[in-house]
Amino acid sequence: MKRFLGALLGAASLMSVSQALAETLTIATVNNGDMVRMQALTDEFTKKNPDITVKWVTLEENVLRQRVTTDIATKGGQFDVLTIGTYEVPIWAKQNWLLPLANLGADYDANDILPQIRAAVSADNKLYAAPFYGESSMTMYRKDLFQKAGLTMPEKPTWDFIVDAAKKITDKSKDVYGICLRGKAGWGENMAFLTAMSNSFGARWFDEKWQPQFNTPEWKDTLTTYVNLMKEAGPPGASSNGFNENLALFNAGKCGMWIDATVAASFVTNPKDSKVADQVGFAMAPNKGLGKNANWLWAWNLAIPAGSKKAAAAEKFIGWATSKDYLQLVASKDGWANVPPGTRTSLYNNPEYQKAAPFAKLTLESINSADPNQPTVKPVPYKGVQYAAIPEFQGIGTQVGQQFSAALSGATSIDAALQAAQAATEREMKRGGYIK
Repeated sequence: MKRFLGALLGAASLMSVSQALAETLTIATVNNGDMVRMQALTDEFTKKNPDITVKWVTLEENVLRQRVTTDIATKGGQFDVLTIGTYEVPIWAKQNWLLPLANLGADYDANDILPQIRAAVSADNKLYAAPFYGESSMTMYRKDLFQKAGLTMPEKPTWDFIVDAAKKITDKSKDVYGICLRGKAGWGENMAFLTAMSNSFGARWFDEKWQPQFNTPEWKDTLTTYVNLMKEAGPPGASSNGFNENLALFNAGKCGMWIDATVAASFVTNPKDSKVADQVGFAMAPNKGLGKNANWLWAWNLAIPAGSKKAAAAEKFIGWATSKDYLQLVASKDGWANVPPGTRTSLYNNPEYQKAAPFAKLTLESINSADPNQPTVKPVPYKGVQYAAIPEFQGIGTQVGQQFSAALSGATSIDAALQAAQAATEREMKRGGYIK
């Protein structure tokens, strides 16, 4: 009996030691659908890794960026795994704020990551973040509304076609709006869309000497087209709508068209979420005939802040969440159409995925056609399609986004918004030493 009690107490002691030694990873992430699904599947990771527990901090996109940036810049140490974008990765790697990822697992296969995406999350040929999902942007539209209006969506629509079609399929009496576009202020919200749109209009953030360009005809044309289109054919309160708000509107049947992230394709075609799932068609993001479409390049990635005391456990989690096996796991639970897209070549070569995801080919084409090294019609000194990859852009983009959101809401005029954007950007570029 004594021996039995001793063994029992010993086992209990070992369990308490094991629990005490268990590492808790605090993971900061964005409240997008694929990340919410990842949280629901976390038990699959902890079953295989009982010495690691996971705590989630899930935030709206603008708040996430602010919290994570503040934490890493001040070495706050709140988070063990960060969800960051392609904008931050090369800048933060250069600042030595991120740890390189060299131990993601023997069967991880980093060479399988799509070349455009892998280049965006690497510095000096080292991976500093692992892509959870990658995206470009494209046009999603209601085939039934187009048919009713006698319209046929081209595979590569022009802005003139989009504007005309949006007006024709708008029926405000039935709460149906021709187009939904981002209006919520933020460098990664309305300015992601508007910067990509401006590229197709021949505009740019800066000329070759870093002079801001908001006082040019190309930006005037971009913002005027956007504001007028949204006033005539957009939903009320559009200046408050970001990705998630527009997704909800589209799924509720209130948008005839939506130009946004390719990652939305699986949500708008999922009958569990979308009232119009069987009526959705896809086309490239629009163009003005100048050689650039209004499509961006982005990935949400998992990274480890430098100085982390839980780097090994953090890298183990990242290896799990961004692996081929994770894609298989999601497919087994929710079907191939719902796996995180835009990261791996093998996914786009998979016949099961091609069959389940009618948007797969267009997503890959959109990602491959986005060129961060030459994002604009005229030459520029910066890289990045829907942003300029300089540290100052985060602050500048948010200020400009606030001006353009105000123009959309009618709180200011288009001309005043452009003048304010020019002045604010010049001021910050002088402060940063780019211009005199």
